[in-house]
Amino acid sequence: MGKSSLLNAVVGRRVARVSATPGKTRALNAFEVDRAYYLLDLPGYGYARAGKAERAEFRRLVQDTLGRTSLAGVLWLLDIRHDPSEEDLAVRELLASSGVRTLAALTKGDKLPRNAARKREAELGAALEFDDDQLLVTSAKTGAGMDELRGALGALTGKAAAG
Repeated sequence: MGKSSLLNAVVGRRVARVSATPGKTRALNAFEVDRAYYLLDLPGYGYARAGKAERAEFRRLVQDTLGRTSLAGVLWLLDIRHDPSEEDLAVRELLASSGVRTLAALTKGDKLPRNAARKREAELGAALEFDDDQLLVTSAKTGAGMDELRGALGALTGKAAAG
Protein backbone atom coordinates (compact mmCIF):
# COMPACT_ATOMS: atom_id res chain seq x y z
CA MET A 1 0.00 0.00 0.00
CA GLY A 2 1.53 3.24 -1.11
CA LYS A 3 0.84 6.88 -1.72
CA SER A 4 -2.63 6.54 -3.23
CA SER A 5 -3.72 4.18 -0.44
CA LEU A 6 -2.59 6.68 2.18
CA LEU A 7 -4.37 9.56 0.43
CA ASN A 8 -7.57 7.51 0.36
CA ALA A 9 -7.17 6.56 4.04
CA VAL A 10 -6.57 10.12 5.21
CA VAL A 11 -9.50 11.49 3.23
CA GLY A 12 -11.74 8.63 4.35
CA ARG A 13 -12.95 7.72 0.87
CA ARG A 14 -11.53 6.65 -2.46
CA VAL A 15 -10.22 9.71 -4.25
CA ALA A 16 -6.97 8.36 -5.70
CA ARG A 17 -6.78 5.31 -7.94
CA VAL A 18 -4.70 2.55 -6.37
CA SER A 19 -2.46 0.48 -8.64
CA ALA A 20 -0.53 -2.69 -7.88
CA THR A 21 2.44 -1.14 -9.67
CA PRO A 22 4.22 1.75 -7.90
CA GLY A 23 5.01 5.00 -9.71
CA LYS A 24 1.89 5.28 -11.87
CA THR A 25 1.15 8.94 -11.09
CA ARG A 26 2.48 10.99 -14.00
CA ALA A 27 0.78 14.36 -13.49
CA LEU A 28 -0.51 16.62 -10.76
CA ASN A 29 -3.87 15.36 -9.46
CA ALA A 30 -5.97 17.60 -7.21
CA PHE A 31 -8.51 16.25 -4.72
CA GLU A 32 -10.96 18.54 -2.93
CA VAL A 33 -11.32 17.52 0.71
CA ASP A 34 -14.64 18.34 2.38
CA ARG A 35 -14.78 21.67 0.52
CA ALA A 36 -12.11 22.85 2.96
CA TYR A 37 -8.85 22.38 1.06
CA TYR A 38 -7.20 20.50 -1.78
CA LEU A 39 -4.64 17.73 -1.63
CA LEU A 40 -2.31 17.79 -4.61
CA ASP A 41 -0.90 14.40 -5.58
CA LEU A 42 2.38 14.74 -7.43
CA PRO A 43 4.36 11.99 -9.15
CA GLY A 44 6.48 9.92 -6.81
CA TYR A 45 10.12 9.85 -7.79
CA GLY A 46 11.29 6.83 -5.80
CA TYR A 47 9.70 4.01 -7.76
CA ALA A 48 8.61 5.74 -10.93
CA ARG A 49 9.94 3.99 -13.98
CA ALA A 50 10.86 7.10 -15.88
CA GLY A 51 13.71 8.33 -18.00
CA LYS A 52 15.90 11.33 -17.23
CA ALA A 53 13.71 13.74 -19.19
CA GLU A 54 10.53 12.61 -17.42
CA ARG A 55 12.22 12.77 -14.00
CA ALA A 56 13.37 16.31 -14.81
CA GLU A 57 9.76 17.17 -15.68
CA PHE A 58 8.62 15.70 -12.32
CA ARG A 59 11.16 17.92 -10.55
CA ARG A 60 9.94 21.03 -12.45
CA LEU A 61 6.36 20.15 -11.49
CA VAL A 62 7.37 19.94 -7.83
CA GLN A 63 9.30 23.23 -8.01
CA ASP A 64 6.38 24.99 -9.71
CA THR A 65 3.98 23.62 -7.09
CA LEU A 66 6.22 24.80 -4.25
CA GLY A 67 6.11 28.28 -5.75
CA ARG A 68 2.31 28.57 -5.50
CA THR A 69 1.31 31.35 -3.15
CA SER A 70 -1.82 29.44 -2.10
CA LEU A 71 0.16 26.37 -1.02
CA ALA A 72 -0.47 25.84 2.71
CA GLY A 73 2.14 23.14 3.12
CA VAL A 74 3.53 19.83 1.94
CA LEU A 75 2.66 16.34 3.07
CA TRP A 76 5.69 14.25 2.12
CA LEU A 77 5.26 10.47 2.17
CA LEU A 78 8.28 8.35 3.05
CA ASP A 79 8.47 4.59 3.60
CA ILE A 80 9.55 4.11 7.22
CA ARG A 81 11.57 1.01 6.30
CA HIS A 82 14.04 2.78 4.02
CA ASP A 83 16.87 5.22 4.67
CA PRO A 84 16.61 8.51 2.78
CA SER A 85 17.91 8.15 -0.77
CA GLU A 86 19.93 10.78 -2.61
CA GLU A 87 16.65 11.85 -4.24
CA ASP A 88 15.01 12.14 -0.80
CA LEU A 89 17.84 14.35 0.44
CA ALA A 90 17.58 16.50 -2.70
CA VAL A 91 13.82 16.88 -2.15
CA ARG A 92 14.49 17.75 1.50
CA GLU A 93 16.83 20.54 0.37
CA LEU A 94 14.23 21.74 -2.13
CA LEU A 95 11.57 21.83 0.60
CA ALA A 96 13.89 23.59 3.05
CA SER A 97 14.89 26.23 0.50
CA SER A 98 11.24 26.85 -0.46
CA GLY A 99 10.30 27.70 3.13
CA VAL A 100 7.04 25.75 2.74
CA ARG A 101 5.83 24.08 5.93
CA THR A 102 6.39 20.35 5.62
CA LEU A 103 4.87 17.35 7.35
CA ALA A 104 6.33 13.88 6.73
CA ALA A 105 4.04 10.87 6.92
CA LEU A 106 6.16 7.78 7.51
CA THR A 107 4.15 5.15 5.67
CA LYS A 108 3.92 1.40 6.22
CA GLY A 109 4.29 1.73 9.98
CA ASP A 110 2.47 -1.61 10.29
CA LYS A 111 5.49 -3.38 8.78
CA LEU A 112 7.64 -2.76 11.88
CA PRO A 113 7.15 -3.59 15.57
CA ARG A 114 6.21 -0.53 17.65
CA ASN A 115 9.66 0.00 19.23
CA ALA A 116 11.40 -0.41 15.87
CA ALA A 117 8.98 2.11 14.33
CA ARG A 118 9.76 4.64 17.08
CA LYS A 119 13.49 4.13 16.53
CA ARG A 120 13.12 4.59 12.74
CA GLU A 121 11.03 7.72 13.30
CA ALA A 122 13.85 9.22 15.37
CA GLU A 123 16.50 8.15 12.85
CA LEU A 124 14.61 9.58 9.89
CA GLY A 125 13.85 12.78 11.77
CA ALA A 126 17.57 13.25 12.46
CA ALA A 127 18.61 12.35 8.89
CA LEU A 128 16.10 14.77 7.38
CA GLU A 129 16.57 17.45 10.06
CA PHE A 130 12.88 17.46 10.95
CA ASP A 131 11.37 18.43 14.27
CA ASP A 132 9.38 15.78 16.14
CA ASP A 133 6.10 17.49 15.26
CA GLN A 134 6.88 17.19 11.55
CA LEU A 135 6.86 13.38 11.56
CA LEU A 136 3.97 10.95 11.90
CA VAL A 137 4.10 7.17 11.67
CA THR A 138 1.13 5.97 9.61
CA SER A 139 -0.38 2.87 8.06
CA ALA A 140 -3.02 2.97 5.35
CA LYS A 141 -3.55 -0.75 5.93
CA THR A 142 -4.37 -0.60 9.65
CA GLY A 143 -5.44 3.05 9.90
CA ALA A 144 -2.73 3.75 12.49
CA GLY A 145 -1.83 7.43 12.65
CA MET A 146 -4.71 8.53 10.41
CA ASP A 147 -6.49 10.59 13.09
CA GLU A 148 -3.21 12.29 13.98
CA LEU A 149 -2.45 12.91 10.31
CA ARG A 150 -5.90 14.42 9.71
CA GLY A 151 -5.38 16.70 12.71
CA ALA A 152 -1.92 17.71 11.49
CA LEU A 153 -3.31 18.43 8.01
CA GLY A 154 -6.05 20.53 9.58
CA ALA A 155 -3.43 22.50 11.50
CA LEU A 156 -1.24 22.80 8.40
CA THR A 157 -4.06 24.11 6.24
CA GLY A 158 -5.93 26.00 8.95
CA LYS A 159 -9.05 24.08 7.91
CA ALA A 160 -11.17 21.35 9.48
CA ALA A 161 -9.64 17.90 9.11
CA ALA A 162 -11.14 15.33 6.77
CA GLY A 163 -12.27 11.86 7.68
